[in-house]
Amino acid sequence: MDIKTFDQWVDTLSTALKTAQKAGISQNQIQNSAKLLGDYLAANVVPDAPENKVIKALWENGSDQERQSLATMMVKMVESNQQNT
Repeated sequence: MDIKTFDQWVDTLSTALKTAQKAGISQNQIQNSAKLLGDYLAANVVPDAPENKVIKALWENGSDQERQSLATMMVKMVESNQQNT
């Protein structure tokens, strides 16, 4: 997968979210999974888009609770994007 822009990244997350929702995964499980994914990405992926660099910086400087909040906000952002398309 070659993601070059922030919009492509949001679209990829949107597809993953739709799949999880169709599979019957609860909102709480989705948000917890988003936190785990954020931990993995922060540790293993070099951000390519400027927006992703900001997200990584916020992630690295946040407490565990703040990271969970950021993950929850990302899920909400993707859900909002789904409603607007």
